[in-house]
Amino acid sequence: MRILVVEDERSLGAFLKIGLEREGYCVQFEADGERALQRIATWHPELVLLDLSLPKRDGLEVLAEMRARHDDASVLVLTGRSDADVQVQCLDLGADDCLIKPFSFQELAARCRALIRRRGQIANAVLRHCDVELHRISHRVLRGGQTIDLTAKEFSLLEALMLHRGECVGRSQLLTEVWQMSPEAVTNVVDVYITYLRRKLNAGGNACDANSGLIRTVRGMGYSLCDAGCNLSMHKPVKREVMGRVPVVAEAAYA
Repeated sequence: MRILVVEDERSLGAFLKIGLEREGYCVQFEADGERALQRIATWHPELVLLDLSLPKRDGLEVLAEMRARHDDASVLVLTGRSDADVQVQCLDLGADDCLIKPFSFQELAARCRALIRRRGQIANAVLRHCDVELHRISHRVLRGGQTIDLTAKEFSLLEALMLHRGECVGRSQLLTEVWQMSPEAVTNVVDVYITYLRRKLNAGGNACDANSGLIRTVRGMGYSLCDAGCNLSMHKPVKREVMGRVPVVAEAAYA
């Protein structure tokens, strides 16, 4: 479960990030409204903890723009304003809940759990592409009805590609979304895990699908999911990309 903390007080934001990560969530932190909107558009968090007093774009602007562009993340507003009119305005703009500062971390964590449970009751917890099914709650992946065993990072990588199906996803974006690393980091971990994921997915479907190459490399740009494996005849020759030798990366360092 991805949670974005948007809080201009950096010490509080860092505290919430660490605490929520200990609760088992994947957490990112932004300190201004403009960067928060950019992160929401690229990272697709399920829950946003949104402070109202933000630089560049205040929390109300962020909330209004999220709902205008149909971002469906749950929003828990964090505010020091006890005025009931402010809370009503937030709820009318599309917030799911409001929490008045100061608050205990235990109460915040409980409200997060409640919003996540509520979201789980209405959100589509299964992503599908061709014959691949990704079950986001149970962390199961099926291809052609057969279970594919993935590590946590392989699962997150496939989830990111499926959330962006129809798009080309760059290596820097995958570094940020899956590994929470700087997009400028010098590492081949994305390419290595794409290779791991291809091998496992290719072992899962029937022979035609396995040979079709579900994950396509877009040279100089990144990766995308393609639909070729859904329609190719078993008797049609398939052009396969020749992969170069990939340096070995210790999986434990990134898993």
